[in-house]
Amino acid sequence: MNVLAEKQGVQGISASKDDTFVVKFIDQILLDAIEKKASDIHFEPYDDLYRIRYRLDGFLTEVAAPSIHLANRITARIKIMSDLDIAERRIPQDGRLKITLPSSRIVDFRVSSCPTINGEKVVIRILDSEATKPDIEQLGLTCNQQSTLFQALQKTQGMILITGPTGSGKTVSLYAALNILNTIETNIITIEDPVEIKIPGINQVNVNPKAGLTFATALRAFLRQDPDVIMVGEIRDKETAEIAVKAAHTGHLVLSTLHTNSAVETITRLFNMGIPAFNIAGSVALIIAQRLVRRLCNHCKTVTAGIYKPRGCVHCTNGYRGRTGLFELLPVSKTIANMMIKGSSSIDLLKQAQHEGMMMLNQSGLALIQQGITTIEEVNRVSIE
Repeated sequence: MNVLAEKQGVQGISASKDDTFVVKFIDQILLDAIEKKASDIHFEPYDDLYRIRYRLDGFLTEVAAPSIHLANRITARIKIMSDLDIAERRIPQDGRLKITLPSSRIVDFRVSSCPTINGEKVVIRILDSEATKPDIEQLGLTCNQQSTLFQALQKTQGMILITGPTGSGKTVSLYAALNILNTIETNIITIEDPVEIKIPGINQVNVNPKAGLTFATALRAFLRQDPDVIMVGEIRDKETAEIAVKAAHTGHLVLSTLHTNSAVETITRLFNMGIPAFNIAGSVALIIAQRLVRRLCNHCKTVTAGIYKPRGCVHCTNGYRGRTGLFELLPVSKTIANMMIKGSSSIDLLKQAQHEGMMMLNQSGLALIQQGITTIEEVNRVSIE
């Protein structure tokens, strides 16, 4: 069943067939979302309608509108599948489920329910390990940027930080780096919130604040586990930052993320957290800022006067299919490290980084536009003023 084709046929199901229909309908929604490479599925109740949307390439698209009288049954079915309490509708709940595809591939899903004034909204995050196993070449880095990243990954100690807003692909970039480092000779431990993709050969830990297992407490434990590489899902506070810096100083390669808008701003963010400039200069090896832009569909994109435009066809969504990254990589050279210790401004650090060859995010975007990979509108959408 094609969910899009059945959108109008979902109405008017008789009460006696509701439960059977809902079971089949939810199964098909999940399968269809995987096929279309959606990242999330939204089940949304309103006063007089019920809406289901997929997030495709970062944008929400409506795919079905079941009868509103099916809302509670749909929610209950999803809760049963993900081991949530179907009787509890007053507080948010989180769970997981998995399905096995006909090809024997197993796909995991993370489920979140949240009470609204019209009933419970459910969002399902698709954690497809096959779809989220890129190698470095697939991220969108230029050849020079790839070389810079590989050099940083070959270090036995130091910190690699990936920055950007939520939804900019930081986690995927971390997993791509871990896939390179994941060898029989290397002990890799991660602390994540939550573990999104399970990687054989890597020791992955979920944060559990209720039990006292935070990023900081896990990091302390990691240092007693003889690690070579430590991945911290996100540096959120001074305590975590201090331990990560210490680990990077004492013979460990540390990978993590921060929410900042640019590579240079990451230095300021760490300093504002209370990390001394000399510690930042001595521990951080590479800072990566990134964004995601939609890729033009190769089946239908058009070009006029050298400018590529989306058109739209059966192979894509509004002329786009898939996403790629825009990157700026800031290696912390000796000159930049000395400038940090001396208290140089962000503007001066940026000028020096550009002098040393750092490509800015908008420059990465311009290169993709010229290659016909994305559009001016997409680059402008994610660019920082």
